This record gives sequence, structure tokens and C-alpha cells, in this order.
Amino acid sequence: MVKSQYKQILKNKPSVDNICIHIKHRIDEVDNEKYRCKYTLIEGDVMGEKLRSAAYEIEFMDDGEGGSICRMLSEYETVGDVVFRDEDIEEGKEKATELFKPVEAFLLANPDAYA
Repeated sequence: MVKSQYKQILKNKPSVDNICIHIKHRIDEVDNEKYRCKYTLIEGDVMGEKLRSAAYEIEFMDDGEGGSICRMLSEYETVGDVVFRDEDIEEGKEKATELFKPVEAFLLANPDAYA
């Protein structure tokens, strides 16, 4: 199974604006044919006292116009009876979207960096 072949730990460095100092993900599954990856947030200050874990599935698809569409699914397990408000979820989406901008800029500026 692909899941066991790709288990690894990724450590992100502090961000420029110090939104997140420490975060650790575990890669659970990689599907190169479908351009899909599943991973789990297992440690980090972003979890705070409300979040026990977070699982993500990210998939890239052709948009039919020379670009791509990124679909991301997130599942959160909270601590105790904590419930996230819609505002909390929207804020999280915005922060996640911001992470893609520097990656996109790098890839557009360096097309030889990827196949």
C-alpha cells in the first residue's frame, strides 16, 4: 500500500510574519497518477488548546484552460466539546490559501524546477 511507503515527517520553519512557529505533518498517502496527497497535522503551535488533530486531502486537477484547480478537504478533531465557528473555519481557509501564493510564484518563475 502506498500509505506505508510514504510515511515521513515534515518540519516547517518559522514563517516571515510568525503566524506559525512550529508545525509537523505526517504524509499518509500519495497518488502520483491522480495528483492527490493525504496528510495529517500531528504537532504544532497552530493546534492550540482546541485542536486534537487535522487530516487533509489535497488534489490538483486540470481546469481545461491551461491552468489547474486545487481542491482541499480538511477534517478536524477538536478537544472535548469545542466547536469551531464559521468565522474560525473561514480564517483557516484564508491562511491555507495564503500558503499557496509563494509556492505558485516560485513555480511560475522556475518552470524547470518541476516536470
